[in-house]
Amino acid sequence: MKSVVSLMVLSVALTACTQEKQNEISRSIQNWTGTDGVLDIYAGDKLVKRFIKIDKLSTAQGTDDGKPRPYRYGYGVVDENFNFKADDGEKKVYFEFSDYSTSYVFYENSLD
Repeated sequence: MKSVVSLMVLSVALTACTQEKQNEISRSIQNWTGTDGVLDIYAGDKLVKRFIKIDKLSTAQGTDDGKPRPYRYGYGVVDENFNFKADDGEKKVYFEFSDYSTSYVFYENSLD
């Protein structure tokens, strides 16, 4: 009975949250459980860089004004041979890319 009441309270609390708050809660759960994201960077129609094992991409925020900046950043392993696996010698790095000029696709690695 206690678990049913707890579930009902949680449901009411979530529906009372704004959409932004629900998204924030969802992201915190996703960050806690982890993901296996892949970021493909293209030059025209050619794949030129792949990062794997990304847990999230973040939008940069201004230090003084707190406004979103036109680029995203994250941490991931450079997949130099494009095989979707972190091989020996492929290291985890910090990366940034522009929302305006970078052609990219971010998705979950379903092959690993």
